[in-house]
Amino acid sequence: MSDPTARALTLLSLLQTHRHWKGSELADRLGVTERTVRRDIDRLRELGYPVDAAAGVDGGYRLAVGSHIPPLLLDDEEAVALVIGLQRAAVSAIDGIEQSTLQLVAKLDQILPDRLRRQVDALRSSVEVMAWTPSDEPVPAASLTVLSLACRDHEEVRFDYRRRDGEDSRRLVQPHQLVSAGRRWYLVAWDVRREDWRTFRLDRMGAPALAGARFDPRPLPAADASSFVAEGMRSMATEHRATVRVDATPDALDGLSRWLGATQTVVEGWTRLDLRSDSLDWLASMVLIVASRFDVAALDAPQQVHDTLAAASSRVAAVTGPRRLHRNDQKPRAQPSVALPVTRRRQ
Repeated sequence: MSDPTARALTLLSLLQTHRHWKGSELADRLGVTERTVRRDIDRLRELGYPVDAAAGVDGGYRLAVGSHIPPLLLDDEEAVALVIGLQRAAVSAIDGIEQSTLQLVAKLDQILPDRLRRQVDALRSSVEVMAWTPSDEPVPAASLTVLSLACRDHEEVRFDYRRRDGEDSRRLVQPHQLVSAGRRWYLVAWDVRREDWRTFRLDRMGAPALAGARFDPRPLPAADASSFVAEGMRSMATEHRATVRVDATPDALDGLSRWLGATQTVVEGWTRLDLRSDSLDWLASMVLIVASRFDVAALDAPQQVHDTLAAASSRVAAVTGPRRLHRNDQKPRAQPSVALPVTRRRQ
C-alpha cells in the first residue's frame, strides 16, 4: 500500500479492532516493511492517537487510552448501528441525555455517505420507537455513571432510598450489577447494614456517591443479576391478586405468562394463571389481555376487578358478542357475574 494517507487509515482501523499487534503482523497486513510501520505509528501519534509500543519478542503496538477523544474510524455497519442506537437512546428513561443524543445524531447525519444515509432513513421510516410517559422519575445520567464505576471498581456506595411503602432510609451497599428492565433501572447490591442482597430501583434512589471503601466481590445467590431481579419481582408481595382458568396449554401461555409475571399451574386439564398487581385497574387489564387471546373459563378476583371487566365488556359486547367469565374454578354458573368478549384459541 503506497498511499501514506490510505495506509494510516487502514493502520488505525486495525489498531481499533485488536488489543495488540506485532510489528510484523501489521507490516504483512499493510504490505510494507516494519520500518514503514514505525513511521506510520509516529504519524498517528502526531494526529493525537495514543499508540503504545512494547519492545522484545512479545512486543508490538496497541491503541491506548488518551487524554482526549481523537476522531473515530467506523465501518459501514458500525456507523448505521451507532445512529439507530442513539435514536433509541433519545427516548430512554435516562434524564439529561436526550439533547446530547440528538445533537450527536445530527452530527453523524452530516457526515454519513449517501449510501449509508439511505439505510438509516429506511430504518427510520420503518421503525417507530414509542416514547413512554411513565409516572416514575427518570434516572439521572450522573447516577448511572457513579453506580457503573462502583460496580466496575468494587467500591461501596451511599445513597438515600425511598421504599415501596414510602419510608425513607440511608443505605450503604456493595454494588454488584446494574440491570435495565424496560423503562426501569435496578441495582443489585449487598446491603452492608442489613447483611443481605437487595435490589434497588434507581428512580427511588437519591444522590448516590462513592463511599471510598473497596470490597471483595461476593458470590451472587442467582445465575446472574437479571435472574435475581426477575425472581425478586415475582416474589414481591402485591396487594391485589386474581386467578384465571384458561383453556390453553402451559406452553401456549408461556410467553404471555412471563410478560404478565403470572404463575402457571395445571388443574384438571386447564391452566390456571395466578395474577398479581398493586393496581386493581392493571389487574383487570391483565385479565382482559388473557381473555382477548384465549378462552377463559373462570375468574376469582376482587369485586372491583369484576366491576371493571363488566364495564369494559358492555362497551364492546354490541360489536363482538359476549363470552361468559365466572368467578371461581367450579362449573360455570347459569348467571355469571361478568361477561367478557374473548376470542377462542385456534387449534
